[in-house]
Amino acid sequence: MRWIDAAGVRTDYSFAALDQESSRFANALGALGIGAGDVFFTFLPKVPEQFFSFLGALKVQAICGTLFANFGEDALLDRLADARAVGIITRKSLYKKIVRIRPQLPALKVVILLDGADDPAAGVVSYRRIMAEAATEYQPTPIDIATPSVLHYTSGSTGKPKGVLHCHGSLLSQQATARDVLGLVDDDIYWCTADQGWVTGTSYGIIGPWSLGITQVHYGGGYDARIWMQLLVQERITVWYSAPTALRMLMREEESLLRGHDLTELRAIYSVGEPLNPEVISWARRVLQRNVYDTWFQTETGAIMISNRPGIELKPGSMGRPYNGIEAAILDDEGLELPIGEQGNLCLKAGWPSMFIAYLHNPSAYAAKFKHGYYYTGDTARRDGDGYYWFVGRSDDIINTAGHLISPFEVESALLEVEEVAESGVIGAPDALLFEKVVAYVHLHDGYAATKALELKIRLHVSNRASSIATPQEIIFCHSLPKNKSGKIMRRVLKARYLGLDAGDLSTLDE
Repeated sequence: MRWIDAAGVRTDYSFAALDQESSRFANALGALGIGAGDVFFTFLPKVPEQFFSFLGALKVQAICGTLFANFGEDALLDRLADARAVGIITRKSLYKKIVRIRPQLPALKVVILLDGADDPAAGVVSYRRIMAEAATEYQPTPIDIATPSVLHYTSGSTGKPKGVLHCHGSLLSQQATARDVLGLVDDDIYWCTADQGWVTGTSYGIIGPWSLGITQVHYGGGYDARIWMQLLVQERITVWYSAPTALRMLMREEESLLRGHDLTELRAIYSVGEPLNPEVISWARRVLQRNVYDTWFQTETGAIMISNRPGIELKPGSMGRPYNGIEAAILDDEGLELPIGEQGNLCLKAGWPSMFIAYLHNPSAYAAKFKHGYYYTGDTARRDGDGYYWFVGRSDDIINTAGHLISPFEVESALLEVEEVAESGVIGAPDALLFEKVVAYVHLHDGYAATKALELKIRLHVSNRASSIATPQEIIFCHSLPKNKSGKIMRRVLKARYLGLDAGDLSTLDE
């Protein structure tokens, strides 16, 4: 691991060092009475200890959950209480949130404080002390692939977040797709920008690449276009995995900041987290002289299921084709396969290695996701004659206007082609005449102003690029769009704001 902190200081960790540090942590957990089947969380910013503790917890067969460092108390309580967590590692700046909710967490017996002292009365132990006392060797016990391993919580538009539980056998899918989709080989220098608080950060920022022995760069700072470009060049990154939102943010920068860098070593760019707009691909080809390959998977799938990738034709705007052994289908609600070109439920034949094994303590919700031998993803898509899948939207995002079904993603992609538009989010809102009207939230590039002339330009462009039916009936100019911590635009939040309703769980909102 090439660890680069926010100040740019680099520390290299060999695989032997990673093994020793994670073994120390495994031994420390064992001494604290935490072991197989116990739920243990990390609540840390991106620091090296995030990786030591995650791997150490897996070594003792604990179920390891990861939490975003900027979660608030309600989000923490929802997850820690539902999971019945027995332990958590955090740092002093975040610990105060735990203190305030701890009386409501009877199962939580130990808090490991990264940068603090022991406090036995409060059930707090010092990370530095327990690591200093722990042995550097740990002999893991061979386990069945069905043994539970990683826990991530997903948020919906209603209700509490659900705990998505994976098993150690997920490694088989994560390793295979890291090798065959991301194309990782022995001498690669790989950079995944995802936070470990979400599934990409564990599946492709820890497990998949390191199971192949790949050198990973991990950066402790936030988004900064200048620093990111420097990292790509200085660290000689060969494969870069990021999010469409990050790429759209780079699109907003002055091109002079991005051009002129020696990206000779950069072989491929991949994106994940939300659909990749064709305009982003065109921009990357023009400015970075590289393709961007979209990948699709979910917290529940654990690994990449459908993707564009080198070796097959890149169809901009498509999700790509299913990975080897993944059987995808477009089904109706009764389980019947729909004709080519017709949109319906995107489903996956159940049984791939990284398929989640439960919604923790919620068997009815888990069972509801499977019908007719398929996992119903909740996404709507269509398949073309070449076997490529095209994302239409979340099942509850599709806009029914005047009897026509409109994909918010297609309208957003058209909006991004307008020079003045930096970001967009499209929703459907009730309309007495149309049933639903198309409403577009638009964030402009710096230096542009919202005018009636610009509104007209936007409407004409969408009408020409998508259809007259998809033309927004209402355009709302805004300074920013709500996104979750993986960078995905939260349309349900936009819709709730528009309608004056409760937006549901906002714990993953990137404030």
